[in-house]
Amino acid sequence: MSDENIELVSNGIFEIISASQKAQSVTSQCGDCDCACVPVIPAEQQSLLLSSDTAYVLNQPIQTIPLTDNYYAVLGQETSPVVLNGDALTLANHFRQPTLWEYDPSIWSSAWNYKDALSTMKQMLALHLVVPENQSVPTLIENSTTLSAWLHLTDRCNLRCVYCYLSHTFGNMSLPTGNAAIDATFRSATANGYQRVKFKYAGGEPLLRFPLVTKLHQYAQTLASQNGLNLDGVILSNGTLLTTEHIKEMQLLGLRLMISLDGLENFHDCQRSYANGRGSATDTIQAIELALEYGLIPDVSITVSGRNVDGLPELLDWIIKRDLPFSLNFYRESNFSAPYTDLRLEEDKIIIGVLAAYKIIESNLPRRSLLASLIDRANFSMPHLRTCSVGQSYLVFDSIGRVAKCQMDMNRTVTDFGDPDPLTTVRENDTGICNVKVDEKAECCDCLWRYWCTGGCSLMAYRATGHYDAKSPNCSIYRALYPEVVRLEGLRLLKYADRVKMSRPIQ
Repeated sequence: MSDENIELVSNGIFEIISASQKAQSVTSQCGDCDCACVPVIPAEQQSLLLSSDTAYVLNQPIQTIPLTDNYYAVLGQETSPVVLNGDALTLANHFRQPTLWEYDPSIWSSAWNYKDALSTMKQMLALHLVVPENQSVPTLIENSTTLSAWLHLTDRCNLRCVYCYLSHTFGNMSLPTGNAAIDATFRSATANGYQRVKFKYAGGEPLLRFPLVTKLHQYAQTLASQNGLNLDGVILSNGTLLTTEHIKEMQLLGLRLMISLDGLENFHDCQRSYANGRGSATDTIQAIELALEYGLIPDVSITVSGRNVDGLPELLDWIIKRDLPFSLNFYRESNFSAPYTDLRLEEDKIIIGVLAAYKIIESNLPRRSLLASLIDRANFSMPHLRTCSVGQSYLVFDSIGRVAKCQMDMNRTVTDFGDPDPLTTVRENDTGICNVKVDEKAECCDCLWRYWCTGGCSLMAYRATGHYDAKSPNCSIYRALYPEVVRLEGLRLLKYADRVKMSRPIQ
């Protein structure tokens, strides 16, 4: 279960429901999230003393989505979704144009108490929903505290997934190579002022090299302690080889587990089969249930394609009933998967299939937030300037220790584990994938969703258009689904607000 708190601020007239800002942990919402998360201006930096000579304005553009007759989900350009009742929304809308804060009996006195309006206004300031006029221009800054590194322990695998991006050329990573890659990661982390390092133990299938995983993570723990850095580790697995011994060792080491499950029965098997053609769904599901039996809660990674989207509602029903964290990821074409044209995302089919899955979620909304789970390449728990941290806070080591910017572009390496600071080399390299800020994408600059979508994956944009600064080829799909993501979060907040102690309004 997520440790997120839901806060209800109410004074009998105005109601504001939001997720606790201190609980907005990307890791707690999606174990494999690599978003280049950009924090909103912390509430403690906002003055909660209203000035009589300062004009205040709604932090526009703003999305307002009805939930019930008297409740609305509201998404600002710098704040995650909140729920307002009708009176609170009316108060917020009073500041659609820059307006001085003043007691105006002709507008408020007949319906509202001034003290109640004042306390609610302060809460809106704390949420950055209303801001002083001179702060109405976005103030997003990139301030990642985590350096993420993929370690491809092997390119061997017992499955033959149709969308795999690996060339299966270089075989297994050795222990000296793995240790050198970890050394290089920590060199960059300390040189660039990171507070936390995250290792993603990947393949191929990393459970084929599980003894190597344990040795590498123990070494990483030693370096993290020596350097005073926090450490996170996740194994990215197909699950079919999972044993109780693996699970117990992961728990001892504090390793998380992500398992790929693309559907139930054939909706998974049509994309992820064994080398002999036999489907792997049954074994993957058994692995998830085994992990749960021993208290290890795996994240479920779902790759949505033209082949399996029709099975998404049934899969989400299975996942939600088990309260599993998950993420929906759209299929990404690579040179190896391009011949399988039926994997491609047909807009209408994908939209219909995902919306049907959302209906399943709506009927059984979980306690945990789904802001980082429901839509490919968008994390609605906080605004962003880039879609991911590729080229910024991200290293990808292949099995022989070479470093690439992105796992989807591993054949284009830019340095290796011997580099004194591989991250700086990656940042300064101007070849290959360019992870462009959304404000530099001309097609995205006027979009109301730009700081949540950020224009999608730059590599996919390049494959479709030949330009890294183009908008995503999935733009129409995203724009059709985003309002539903906000609506579902609003309904979730509304559902659980009555289960927490009512907060006193800010005085």
